Amino acid sequence: MVQQLPLNGGTRLLLTPNQSMSWRGNVRVWLALCGVSLVIAGGMAWLGAWVVLPFAGLELAALATAIYLTSLACRRREILTITDEALHLEKGIFRKQAEWHLPRPYARLRINPPLNPVAPPRLFLVHREKEVALANFLNRDDIEALVSLLEHSGLAIDTRAPAPPSIWM
Repeated sequence: MVQQLPLNGGTRLLLTPNQSMSWRGNVRVWLALCGVSLVIAGGMAWLGAWVVLPFAGLELAALATAIYLTSLACRRREILTITDEALHLEKGIFRKQAEWHLPRPYARLRINPPLNPVAPPRLFLVHREKEVALANFLNRDDIEALVSLLEHSGLAIDTRAPAPPSIWM
């Protein structure tokens, strides 16, 4: 998701992955599945197939882990601040974990075409030999909105794919 935040003298964009359900909603779905699984496993144990109980528990533990890791990945944030002098990118989960400063006049946005028809294009902020991946969690529609916003803010856009690395040293 791309959100434009207010900023005097520039543009600030908040980039986040799409999240279809809140943490509380995920926990409710997991608890409902726990209830269904325990009813079925309890019925099987009552009929004598008690070995189903540990596997039902393992299944629910694996599902809880998957829900937790997915919810954690959906908490990623990237904040791109564009001023007349510089581009400032901050990335993190719950707190800022990395940041980059690129001079505005020499920085550009490179759009790498997708590797297959289903994948979205990849975005990179480039300054000389330094390149930083930008919002690799966005879908096609959000990438188009982001590119449009960056284009309107005056950032140079390079749609050429980089040359493949040479095999010869």
